[in-house]
Amino acid sequence: MIFRNDEVAYTAEDFDLSPIPTSLSRVLELLEDDVLIIDGDDRPVFQSAGISTLNIIKDDRVFGDELLAIIRAVRRTDRPHQGIIEIPRGRLGEGKRRVKIAVTSLDTKSILILINDESEKARVDAIRRDFIANISHELKTPIGALSLLSEAISSARDEPEAMERFASRIKNEAKRLEDLVREIINLSRLQGEDPLMNPNPVELVDVARQAMKQAETNAEARKIDVELAGKEELWVLGDHEQLVMAVHNLIENAINYSPEGTHIAVEVRAVDDVAEVAVKDQGIGIKEEELERIFERFYRVDPARSRETGGTGLGLSIVKHVAQNHGGEVRVWSKVGLGSTFALRLPIAREVPAGHDGI
Repeated sequence: MIFRNDEVAYTAEDFDLSPIPTSLSRVLELLEDDVLIIDGDDRPVFQSAGISTLNIIKDDRVFGDELLAIIRAVRRTDRPHQGIIEIPRGRLGEGKRRVKIAVTSLDTKSILILINDESEKARVDAIRRDFIANISHELKTPIGALSLLSEAISSARDEPEAMERFASRIKNEAKRLEDLVREIINLSRLQGEDPLMNPNPVELVDVARQAMKQAETNAEARKIDVELAGKEELWVLGDHEQLVMAVHNLIENAINYSPEGTHIAVEVRAVDDVAEVAVKDQGIGIKEEELERIFERFYRVDPARSRETGGTGLGLSIVKHVAQNHGGEVRVWSKVGLGSTFALRLPIAREVPAGHDGI
């Protein structure tokens, strides 16, 4: 029998049905929600494939204060309970999933839990409203500049030097608009894709190398050396392309805010059972009062320098989204005049499927 959960097809073979009566297993196969059945010690005896992506099982037991409180209430009253709770997206950071749950007892010990993840719809709706308000303002600047410059060229057709100057500015504004549109597309993709719904194993040294290669042209133009200083082989679960995008944005940010001839170090390392990709620069640094705002969309520490380098103000916001989407976080250490270190921190994959190197 084939059935669907979150638009993914499953068969009965995807589930461990051995402890469950055949009649109950047939009912469970028809449900669209993720399903978890636990025993009297809160240990899973049955779980659908999607449960493993929800971060509610730790050391072979259910965990999470809100969920456990509901389970205890159902055991105590022998009455079903429905509600909406928040659960962590991963072991790191502040990312949350908003899930709808229904909990009921099956017998004196066993508890049935149905889970429907509503976080994606709520998250996308909120981000879309905020994004449209911000982007309409940001697009006006280069579009307005292009309009004015085209008028200036029309009035300076007999002045070759002026036309060359205006043409150069049009080229810069067009590049700025192109970069902004590309970042908008990247951000919209992040808002529409959840890398933890169907995660793949990703090796972070490979991610770092690809991100560095994408930044080569900008680094060479500014005479900045980008070095892979540490390369400990570490695997995480998620989306390879999103992670390359995040690390590339960290490297580009370091290049854009560093003086010519300086050095940037990229290091892949394990810190307290957490995988980190750290990008350390010798740039201008960030004031302490601005550290909490740098991940806001369109926020720029140095607007003049951002205009000079073509920064869109979306790069670090994209890094934060990627980190949260992967159940991780991004941290920053900085001192004015001495440079900054940004670290993308992600849960290390406990298992890497067969067929991948590094097992």
